[in-house]
Amino acid sequence: MEYVRDYAMYAAVFGLFSFSWFGWAQEKPRPGWRNYLGMAAGAALLVCLVGVYLSVTNWHAPSALSDRTAFQRYLLLVSVEFALALAGALVLLKKRRKDEIAPWIALIVGLHFFGLKNVFADAGLSVLAVLLIVVALVSRPIARKLQVASSAITGIGVGTALFAFAILGLIRFMSV
Repeated sequence: MEYVRDYAMYAAVFGLFSFSWFGWAQEKPRPGWRNYLGMAAGAALLVCLVGVYLSVTNWHAPSALSDRTAFQRYLLLVSVEFALALAGALVLLKKRRKDEIAPWIALIVGLHFFGLKNVFADAGLSVLAVLLIVVALVSRPIARKLQVASSAITGIGVGTALFAFAILGLIRFMSV
């Protein structure tokens, strides 16, 4: 079943988190990247706001989360995601490995999309999962080579993937 409200929420949520990741990418990028990161963050915020508007105006439409079991699974997956991300970030801070926090969180976020693909009955979320995991794995070596913070590379990669899926959410919304 096509869930038009969920597609609008994809635009809202993925747009919001894309905005956040592009913001985190500004921790220590190359100086010439800042304007582009700001523009990308602005575009992501606009997509988010369009998604919020469409979600609110279509709130009556069915959602995969209307099913109690799906909603409970969603809450469990998101709770585990936050707990793992936080625990790992705290361990990395304690070990003075701050530069590994963004890739760690990207890895956990990517993994959680494998579970969400079942909640939303959307195999496309597996593609997003793989993209985020790849970004998490390659961001540190690329960051070292470019002499930037790993959060710059992670933020650009994750922000771009989430932005693409936010746009895809809008396209899917309009095609239903």
